[in-house]
Amino acid sequence: MTTSRRPANLAHDELGTPAEMAADCHETGRNLRLEAHLERAAKAAVATPPSIRFEDYPSEIGKREIRISEAAARLANALHLHLD
Repeated sequence: MTTSRRPANLAHDELGTPAEMAADCHETGRNLRLEAHLERAAKAAVATPPSIRFEDYPSEIGKREIRISEAAARLANALHLHLD
């Protein structure tokens, strides 16, 4: 006597109905606050792009001054790094 036996671990056996899966997706999106992300992306998609014109950016930005402490200078000199 042979009995046909289906494997118990088929993926489709674990799936819910399409309506249940859709409800799960909507609830997951709500928990992750995806609507806020999608709304922000939609606004960014229709916003004016940033300018690429040279005139719209400052021409000169000063560089920061780097100060070397006396202790760092002594250490660098001991290592022969010469921070002049």
